[in-house]
Amino acid sequence: MKRHTLAFLLTSTAALVLATAVQAQTVYRIVGADGKVTFSDKPPASAEQGKIASTGIGAKADPTGAALPFELRQVVSKYPVVLYTMSKCAPCDTGRALLMSRGVPFNERTVNTPEDQDYLQRLTSDSSLPYLTIGSQRIKGLSDVEWTQYLDAAGYPQKSMLPGTFRYAAPTPLVAVQKAPTTKAEERLLAPVAETNANRPPTNPSNPTGITF
Repeated sequence: MKRHTLAFLLTSTAALVLATAVQAQTVYRIVGADGKVTFSDKPPASAEQGKIASTGIGAKADPTGAALPFELRQVVSKYPVVLYTMSKCAPCDTGRALLMSRGVPFNERTVNTPEDQDYLQRLTSDSSLPYLTIGSQRIKGLSDVEWTQYLDAAGYPQKSMLPGTFRYAAPTPLVAVQKAPTTKAEERLLAPVAETNANRPPTNPSNPTGITF
């Protein structure tokens, strides 16, 4: 394995702490029954508090169960790669192809909805894509030279070492939005309406309005 460059290892303490926290945790976007949206690293204690959906942040970068060579597996565990893309984005397509041609295992998160864009802004303070993370390093925009330098510094092989059975996982949304389930209180409010509709006599074709005297 090539030596890590000094620039890669001497990341500032503040950036390292922040990035490590992001990579180590799964962030949840919680939509409560009242429609209120919150972000947290902990799921709600009960269903009444909101339905959760993982944003994908912090996921491991080995998207398949295929056994990787030891050298590559070591690099992936230390410096996982996550690629953030959007549809109809030529630079995103080019960046994805660059990683695949080199045989770099990575997770891809798509940014296509307003919720995705909002969270990307919170995460990166920017909305430019593609966006690449290699361990604690964060790279905005596409630069073949810069991406290659960081991948080299992390120790990723310059030629693919992926086994023939390896398959990249399908891209997943950065934020998967799900509404909270109906609460018990709401069910009690809706029950009388449902019961009334169930007990209503069938409509008479000759009197479709159901008027009686």
